[in-house]
Amino acid sequence: MSDQHSEQTPWYREGLNFTCTQCGNCCTGAPGVVWVEDSEIEAIAELTGKSKGEVLLMHTRLYAGRRSLTEYANGDCTFFDPEKRCCTVYEARPTQCRTWPFWKSNLESEESWKSLTPECPGAGKGAFISFDEIQKRAAQSDL
Repeated sequence: MSDQHSEQTPWYREGLNFTCTQCGNCCTGAPGVVWVEDSEIEAIAELTGKSKGEVLLMHTRLYAGRRSLTEYANGDCTFFDPEKRCCTVYEARPTQCRTWPFWKSNLESEESWKSLTPECPGAGKGAFISFDEIQKRAAQSDL
């Protein structure tokens, strides 16, 4: 019965603390993918004053049948400003970025959440995020 109960009631049922410190660590480092939808590309184009076609051509790539933001050779996101250590499209950043660190993979266990802290100084600190809000954010992406 306890196994079934723990599946129904996630370990973070009391909520978690997180405040983005805007350190830029989630935008840099090892290469990866940042999935981006057409509506998000349009929002980035509007914010930057570029055409949707230019954003598609210069800032995205096809990967595994989906569209991802490109990155520089060092793994930094194409929209990351290394001098200011910030996202240049923060207001229009993709859902994957908006929902960090509340991805299903990071919420799998308390250990997976705690393993974020060396790279994400805001994980486990700052503002209280309720269980319902965590669930809402986690449901927005399948990461």
